[in-house]
Amino acid sequence: MVQDSIQVLQTQGYKVTKPRRQVLAILNGAQRPLSPYDIQRLLRQQGKHLNHVTIYRILDLFCSLNLAHKLLSTGGFVKCVLGDKEGCHRFMVCHRCGTLQEFADEGLCQEENEFTRNFDFHTKYHLSESSGLCSNCYRKQHQKQGNA
Repeated sequence: MVQDSIQVLQTQGYKVTKPRRQVLAILNGAQRPLSPYDIQRLLRQQGKHLNHVTIYRILDLFCSLNLAHKLLSTGGFVKCVLGDKEGCHRFMVCHRCGTLQEFADEGLCQEENEFTRNFDFHTKYHLSESSGLCSNCYRKQHQKQGNA
């Protein structure tokens, strides 16, 4: 995954700097959304140091290239798992266990663009997140209710 991201950076004409590689590696290994301060702390634990301003700039670049996404609900960043798949990238977030599922739906993007054009608005990008329960947490909740 890191190598794919490096290739995207190079293809887009960006240098693959040591700080960018470090942030890519942290995002790649993350199991949950990370704030820039989380990334800074994890790097520090590895004996590396990046200031949070540099991390913010790197994350902004990664988001603009669809290498990472900022989650609305947490403000944290996650690596993009869909690459250049067509359609706006969206998330389903389990509010109990934090599980994330990224998906893209080109038809949904087109519908949203049509909807906004009805208001004479021209969309640059879409942000959307669904919050609820993953199937595992939903099943556990209903098992508890059945036993109560």
